[in-house]
Amino acid sequence: MRVVVTGRAGQLARSMAERGPVRGIEIVPVGRPEIDLSTDVSMVDQFRVLRPDAIVNAAAYTAVDKAESEDAAAHAVNATGAGRVAEAAGQIGVPVIQISTDYVFDGTGKVPYTESDAPAPMSAYGRSKLAGEHLVARVPNHAILRTAWVYSPFGSNFVRTMLRLAADRDVVRVVADQVGSPSSALDLADGVLRVCENLCANPDDRSLRGVFHLAALGEASWADVAEATFDISDRLGGPSARVERITTDAYPTPARRPANSRLDTGKIARVHHVQLQPWREALADCLERLLAEKGKSS
Repeated sequence: MRVVVTGRAGQLARSMAERGPVRGIEIVPVGRPEIDLSTDVSMVDQFRVLRPDAIVNAAAYTAVDKAESEDAAAHAVNATGAGRVAEAAGQIGVPVIQISTDYVFDGTGKVPYTESDAPAPMSAYGRSKLAGEHLVARVPNHAILRTAWVYSPFGSNFVRTMLRLAADRDVVRVVADQVGSPSSALDLADGVLRVCENLCANPDDRSLRGVFHLAALGEASWADVAEATFDISDRLGGPSARVERITTDAYPTPARRPANSRLDTGKIARVHHVQLQPWREALADCLERLLAEKGKSS
């Protein structure tokens, strides 16, 4: 099986490149300039020559705050570009898996969001991702996977930022009134690949298509994740700090974040038989690797 993944420098693409061979799946990461979602050039020929069995669109404009002043740029990649990837997949006859986000919701709900809950994005980033979902959904052979609060051993993310801050200071101020589903990109990669396998093996099963929520089990605030990061890091001999819990109002940002980013993952467990491990266990796995790699490089 051969899976082409856009956004080759991103956390998920890099995680899939690592996890794919373990499952006997060839991963072909692609990105700019060969595949550029911000242009209006057809992608059909580029994808056809790669001979994919499935395409995962993990490329995205992810600068959430910057998107407030660059709405058009975010829309070009996250909406129009995603639609063009899906259109190309449809033309060459393979399934497309679109990676989406919890930011399509406004966060006012009191329980984890299900796939049947109405989206109401509060930010330019969230609006662009929701527009991308709508364009991808025009292609019948698709799966849209919404996830949240992604971290990994790769690139820039909240967990790596916390470790960096803890190395320089004793106290770190972290928002405590936003709650979500912290998700390891390595675990997400396994889940996405299982969905790819299911779509390819069952081309006529409509229940496997549509919108699904894919995230780690459990819930946490950003402050909870920071405290767990420091506790685990301390046990492993890494940097640690005390967390000062603050409100969202005390840390204003250009883009509004959902207060409730929790995602109900029951549907993907029932339909695709995918269930990620609890977030604390996944976080411990990530930190053990990060600190081991840091030790080797020091």
